[in-house]
Amino acid sequence: MKKILFLITVCFVFISCGMSTKNETKKEPQQEVSMKNDCVEVLYFHGKKRCATCIAIENNTKKAVEENFAEQLNSGEVVFRIIDISKSENESIAEKYEVTWSSLVIINHKDGKETIKNMTEFAFGNARKSPNSFIKGVTNEINNMIKHN
Repeated sequence: MKKILFLITVCFVFISCGMSTKNETKKEPQQEVSMKNDCVEVLYFHGKKRCATCIAIENNTKKAVEENFAEQLNSGEVVFRIIDISKSENESIAEKYEVTWSSLVIINHKDGKETIKNMTEFAFGNARKSPNSFIKGVTNEINNMIKHN
């Protein structure tokens, strides 16, 4: 039952955010962001049209990262990016992380390897209804990844 409710929610968000599958035309390559080899990268993906929950995910992720990891942001130990997947230059990163709609992904880059935590389900369940729980969850996940760097 829980999976059915999640799928219904995903479908609703997919429709309400105005997202659609990407077309297959060739796009410009994505510009790479300079970062330390070993770092934690927080990626919030969104499309052109966004619902209130999508905006809450962005705002609360930004708040969590900026308020709790200011030093790590300055040093490059933590990288935060907001990526509009409707722009052609972002197609390759969206494909790399298999993103086709609003998503929150946290990646630990360590010794040339990536450990990926997809927090999209958590984000849609908490960013708007329980922003403090959302911020705490994002902060805890980033802290866990920093400990492993």
